[in-house]
Amino acid sequence: MEGLNNGDTAWMAMSCALVLFMTPGLAFFYGGLVRDSNIVNTMMMSIISMGLTTITWLVFGFSWSFDEWGAGKGFTYVGFRHLDKVWPDTTMPGLTFAVFQMTFAIIAAAIISGAVVERIRFSAYAIFIVVWVLAVYVPLCHWIWGGGWIAEMGAKDFAGGTVVHISSGTSAFALASLLGERKHRAESFPSNLPFVILGGGILWLGWTGFNGGSAFAANGDCALAVATTYIAAAAAMITWITVERILDGAPTSVGAMSGAVAGLVNITPCAGFVEPLGALGVGAIGALCCIFAARGLKRLNLVDDSLDCFSLHGVGGFAGAILGGFFDSGDGLIYGNDGMLLVKNLAGAAFGVVYSAGVTAVIFFLMRLVMRMRVSEEQELEGEAMFASVSPVAGKFLVAYGKNENSGKPNAFGEHSQRFKPEEAPTLLTSAPAAAATEKPTATEV
Repeated sequence: MEGLNNGDTAWMAMSCALVLFMTPGLAFFYGGLVRDSNIVNTMMMSIISMGLTTITWLVFGFSWSFDEWGAGKGFTYVGFRHLDKVWPDTTMPGLTFAVFQMTFAIIAAAIISGAVVERIRFSAYAIFIVVWVLAVYVPLCHWIWGGGWIAEMGAKDFAGGTVVHISSGTSAFALASLLGERKHRAESFPSNLPFVILGGGILWLGWTGFNGGSAFAANGDCALAVATTYIAAAAAMITWITVERILDGAPTSVGAMSGAVAGLVNITPCAGFVEPLGALGVGAIGALCCIFAARGLKRLNLVDDSLDCFSLHGVGGFAGAILGGFFDSGDGLIYGNDGMLLVKNLAGAAFGVVYSAGVTAVIFFLMRLVMRMRVSEEQELEGEAMFASVSPVAGKFLVAYGKNENSGKPNAFGEHSQRFKPEEAPTLLTSAPAAAATEKPTATEV
C-alpha cells in the first residue's frame, strides 16, 4: 500500500483500542454516580452505544462525515467501501482512519446518557442516539474535520472539543430539560465511589489515544498531545479539589475524578497546539469554569442534568476552545497574535451549541409524537427493572446488590430485576430461593 507507515498504523490501531476502552470507562464513571438500583441500566446506556453507533457509522455515518456533500454524493464509503488505500494526508489505511473516527462517535453518543439517566426509557434512548449521530454528530464532524465551512473559517479543533464534547454536552442538557427532572432527585446520590474512581482512571488512560491518536501519526505532535493531556488533567484535578477544600471544608473522590475529566475535556480542542505550561493553564482555568458551572446550575435548579454532563462536557469543551485561542503556541493571543483564532474558535463553538441544542429539540419532539420517552413512575421511583440480571441457567441469579424485596420484573435488557432480603440473597454458587425461581415474572415496558 503506497505511502503506508507501519509504525504510524500500529499506533493508530492502538489508539482505536484506547478510545473504544473509554466507553466502558464512562460506563463505570456514570454507574457509580447513580442509585444502586440503577447501576446496571446506567452502565448499559453507555455500552449500548458501542453496538448501535458502530452499525450507524458503518452504514452512513463515516461516509456522510468525510465524503463530499451534494446531490448524489456522500455515499462513496457506505459500508466502509473504497478504504483499501492510505487515507489522504496520513500514513495509515483508510479503514484504520474510519475505525478511529468511529470510536469518537461511540463515546460522543454515550456521553449524552449522563444527563438523562434514571428516567428515560431505554428503547427511546437507543433510538435517540442513532438519530442524533446522523443528525447532529455527523454534520458537525463534516464541517470541522471533513473539510466543511467551520474548518475553512479557520477554527481549530484538534481532537473534538466541538465535535464530541460541545455537541454531546449541549444535546444532553437540551434533552434533560425537555424530559423534566427526576421524581426522586432529592434522594439521588452516588452509590459506588470505587466505580467512579475506576471509570475516571480508565478515561484518563483512554484519552492517551483520544488526543494522542488525533495527531494521526507516532510523531512529535503525538508526543505533545499526550503530554499536554496528562498535564491538563492533573492541573484540573488539583484545582477542583482545592476549590472543594476552600468552599466545602474537604475534597471528595467524586470531585477529584470530575476535575480530571474536566481537564481532559478542556485540553481536547487544543492538545496538539499548546505548550506544556500552556496546558497547565488550560486545565486549571477550564476546571474553574466547569466546577462553578456545575455549582451554579445546581443552585439555579432549572434543569436536572443528572451527572453534570453539560458542566463537564459542554462547558468544558467550550472553555477549551476559548482557551485555545489564548494559549495556542502558533496563533494564540498571549503569544502576540491578533486574536482572530479566538474569534474563530468562539464562533465555531457557539454554532456547535446552537446547532446541537436545536436539532436535539427537533428529534425529541418528533419522537414524542410516536412514543413515550420516560419510564413509568413506579420504575422511576423504585429503580425497578434496572437492578440485577439473570443467567441463562434457570434459577441462577447474578445480583448486583441484594436488598429489599424481590420485584421479579423483567428489565430493559430482557433480564429480571431480583431484590432479596440479605438472608435470602443468592450468590454465584447458589440458586435463588424456590419461590423466586418459580415465580413467573410480570412484564414491564421497555
